[in-house]
Formats: sequence, structure tokens, C-alpha cells
Amino acid sequence: MMTPEQIETLFTRATDGFVFARWGRPLAPVVFGVEEDTLSIIKSAIEAVSQLAGLDIVETDPELGSNFMWFFFRDWDELPEVRGMDGLVPDLLPLVARLKEAEANQYRIFRFDENGAIKCCFVFLRMDSHLSDVPAETLALSQVVQSCLLWSDVAFGETSPLAVAGEATVLRPEIGALIRAAYDPILPAASKDAAHALRLSARVGTLQ
Repeated sequence: MMTPEQIETLFTRATDGFVFARWGRPLAPVVFGVEEDTLSIIKSAIEAVSQLAGLDIVETDPELGSNFMWFFFRDWDELPEVRGMDGLVPDLLPLVARLKEAEANQYRIFRFDENGAIKCCFVFLRMDSHLSDVPAETLALSQVVQSCLLWSDVAFGETSPLAVAGEATVLRPEIGALIRAAYDPILPAASKDAAHALRLSARVGTLQ
């Protein structure tokens, strides 16, 4: 069973303290830059995590059209060349410069509604040699898990949310239980109170 302290750590950001948020609306995903076979793998991963969380998947978001956007590419310099990207991502050029300097291969941007719940997420994946070696199923599931909640920016720096079971890569049971607990409709969709970890822990205990 995960302790409140362990859960609190997963949502405590390096600079902003404890910040919890879950999606407050159905997912309307769209994926750019992959072949049809990979697209079906991503779709399956989204469906699996959405079912776990009790999230609906829809064709379009009434406000945004698509609210869960995935972009696959080879070089960060490709981002500014995407039409309309500068409107989606404020300060795009400085961001690209920082990502290049850090030699990052992935980045996620969240947008929030008036209640603090997630309303949009952009997933950027630069397919360098490292990410290209990761099985598509593992990469897709990992990205969906990391996008379904506003985890700490250092939450999975040392321990992956996934585990290997036989020949399959699966969600770690305690992380799966935490995702289910986080989407309990009784709980608020967003919180900056670290005591929220206590409420999550109590629910995780009943799910494991």
C-alpha cells in the first residue's frame, strides 16, 4: 500500500509544491507523425488508461476540437515549422531552445480550466535513438499514464510507472490503483493542499 508521503511526493513539484490535477472532461485525442500501426497502439493505450480512470473518449472537444495532442518528430527544430504551433504553445522558440540545450526527447504541456482541472495536454516526442529503441506499446502506455494526471515533474525520474510481467509491459499495480483513486468523483479535480494525499492514500488502500 502506498503511504500518504509517497503519494504526496508524486505530486510535489520541484518549484511549485504540491499540485494535483486530473482531467475534467472527456479525452479527444489526435496523433501526428506516426504510421497506422503505431496509431492503433497509441489508441489502445489511451483506451486502457481511460477505462481505468473512468474517462470517456470522444471524437471532438466542443471547446478545443482536440484536447489530447501527440506530436512525433526527429528534431525539435521541426516544431516551429508546424503551422499554428506558435498559437498552441506560447514562447515556442525559447522553449525549443531550452529543450535542445537539455537534449530532451519528450515534453508535455498541460492547460487547465477555471477549476484547475486538466482541459488539454500536448505530448511532444523527439524520436532519438533512445526513444526509438523503446517498444511502441511501452512508449504509448508510459506517455498516457504520465498525461492522465498532473504528476510532479520529477515523479518518475528514478522509478518507471510501468513494470515487466513476463513478455508484457504493464502498469504497476500501485500506480493503477492511484489513478483509479484520483478519479473518484467524490474528490475534487484539482488541489494544492498536501492533505489531498491522505484522501488518495485511503482510497488506494481499498483498491489494492
